[in-house]
Amino acid sequence: MNDKTFKPFLDTFLEAWKNSSIRELETFISTDYQAREIRDGEVVDFGYEESIEGWKQGFDFVKKQRADWEIHEVSIIPLKEDEVMAILSATIVMNGKALETCHLFFDTFKKMEDDNWKMVRSYIEAGVVRGTDLKT
Repeated sequence: MNDKTFKPFLDTFLEAWKNSSIRELETFISTDYQAREIRDGEVVDFGYEESIEGWKQGFDFVKKQRADWEIHEVSIIPLKEDEVMAILSATIVMNGKALETCHLFFDTFKKMEDDNWKMVRSYIEAGVVRGTDLKT
């Protein structure tokens, strides 16, 4: 990928996630954000407001449980000159032990007119059994 700004952006995004900082994380998400999540075979489509609420709930849970996030970059795929897909796996670690399942995030980020990156789309597979072949 030619754009050298994406990887530092992604690192900052992941740091905000690992810190369960909703204030930081929401600055990385476009207000036009659209997502689809598959959980137990059910399809749920949602946008920015529902996304922020979901992140808040997840972050609150992690903080209350004194848990940590375990996030892996599975792949980074340039889609267009100004769009990149990051495939990420995320699970929660409680009492030093990772949960048996993870979520796989297929997050599309777009470089905006102000040269800042924003997450614009996501496809999420929730409750995937963790394995080693995808670094999950």
